Amino acid sequence: MRYLILTDIHANLEALDTCLADAKPRGYDQVLVLGDLIGYGADPNAVVTRVQRLNPTAIVRGNHDKIARGLEEADGFNVVARSAAEWTLNALTPEIRQWLVDLPQGPHDVDDLVEICHGSPFDEDAYIFDELDALKALQTSKRPLCLFGHTHYPVTFELVGDALSATGPAAASETRLELRDDVKYLLNPGSVGQPRDGDPRAAYAIVDTAKKQVELMRLTYPIEQAQAKVIAAGLPEVLARRLGVGR
Repeated sequence: MRYLILTDIHANLEALDTCLADAKPRGYDQVLVLGDLIGYGADPNAVVTRVQRLNPTAIVRGNHDKIARGLEEADGFNVVARSAAEWTLNALTPEIRQWLVDLPQGPHDVDDLVEICHGSPFDEDAYIFDELDALKALQTSKRPLCLFGHTHYPVTFELVGDALSATGPAAASETRLELRDDVKYLLNPGSVGQPRDGDPRAAYAIVDTAKKQVELMRLTYPIEQAQAKVIAAGLPEVLARRLGVGR
């Protein structure tokens, strides 16, 4: 089985379409989505429609997706994020808003190898940045490979016995991770539409369960088009600028 992994698209249609175009010739069987389809970007309805057409095998909600339930979900957001959430809520069609409301909470066990979540397997809204949180997540996860998003930062934590190690983002446009039987993995493929690791390229992954391998991709996409849409929509200009620097 080859799973296409998408997370933190954040209403960035240009980044999503670039990832899908790149993934098609590589080949995949099913799609897994780790949440935050909307928020920040100017194309929430179009992005959700794209994802719906992919017919994901498994999908979990992100914290921005919960905005579809109402602005009270944005209480913990900063000023810019809350402004974007208000714009997004007004932009959503009733049908897509209801579809987002109905998204399930993670974690979700996909098969014997893979489980998915948005923030962490112990709390859907928790951010995993340091080794303590990573260790708690690995101890909580039920499968050898737990895929997560939320931080917009590509990283792989590996647990072998009591030894924990981490590998951060790579500069290459494509890297591969070989999965070992004696290791538990906690992996964030990076954000499709809102990278935060200083690299503005869109990120996605493909998990090949037969080969026990994860392919991690970074792609240049038409950022200028996405930026122009953000500004034209009246969203905070800082959201356009951050796309160009990946922060």
